Amino acid sequence: MPIDAELTILLRSHHLADAEPDLGGRLVRSFLAQLLERGQLPARLLLMGTGVFLSTEGSSVLEELRRLAAAGTEIRSCGTCLDYYGRREKLAVGDVGDMRGTVAALLAPGRVLAL
Repeated sequence: MPIDAELTILLRSHHLADAEPDLGGRLVRSFLAQLLERGQLPARLLLMGTGVFLSTEGSSVLEELRRLAAAGTEIRSCGTCLDYYGRREKLAVGDVGDMRGTVAALLAPGRVLAL
């Protein structure tokens, strides 16, 4: 699958939309599945806030994230957020990122989709 080198997606929560937790979780899983199905993969997927729960043990979207990573999407979970939620040791996919890298990715030429 081709990687869109110009696209960075920032997931700020483990839910999409301002929805009940169950619905928001379903939406994020569907969103990631659709990225894979359409074959329009972002170069970078940045996870901040409760978004880091998506990349850690127990997440319902680990399979989708692993498929994205295997296809070449860089997955970075905020280290400060992982530490705050006590999840650093439970990281199951991707790498630990920092604010320097996040700012660089968000300010780089290209498109940023923040959800």
